[in-house]
Amino acid sequence: EQQVADKPFVTGVKAIDLLTPFPQGGKIGLLGGAGVGKTMLIIELMRHTIREHAGIVLFAGVGERSREGNELWLEMQRSGVLAQTVLVFGQMNEPPGARLRVPLTALTMAEYFRDYERRPVLLFLDNIFRYIQAGAEVSALLGHLPSAVGYQPTLDSEMGQLQERITTTSRGGVTSI
Repeated sequence: EQQVADKPFVTGVKAIDLLTPFPQGGKIGLLGGAGVGKTMLIIELMRHTIREHAGIVLFAGVGERSREGNELWLEMQRSGVLAQTVLVFGQMNEPPGARLRVPLTALTMAEYFRDYERRPVLLFLDNIFRYIQAGAEVSALLGHLPSAVGYQPTLDSEMGQLQERITTTSRGGVTSI
């Protein structure tokens, strides 16, 4: 029941909407070093999704440090987006299996809001590299030999299963950053 996303996701940030527009139900990366304003941009995207689209926001923190998660929570509370946001964390100190399940858990919740409540969903997966790293750790614990470049042999299928579910259907869309 997947549909082609034909409408742009209006972020409310003019520079993004003009220079790098992306579709509702699409995926885009947000890359940048420490201290460049990624968190402020995330909060602004959350605020716009909640206020202008009557949507819900999910944030999946994979391998986050406790301090980072707390700072994000406090900033979300200050900006007023916490009431319409679902947070799922698998922190750095947790077992790799728990960290590996965080994006899938958040995505299952996103699918619920999309399919049953028919709300626009903005899903943040932070950080996809740590998701891959958790998969490599689980693979090593299971005794699987890594590929030639050191990643788990199941990397393609794990990423495929995750990315395939971030989509637009007849009931709505999950947009992922």
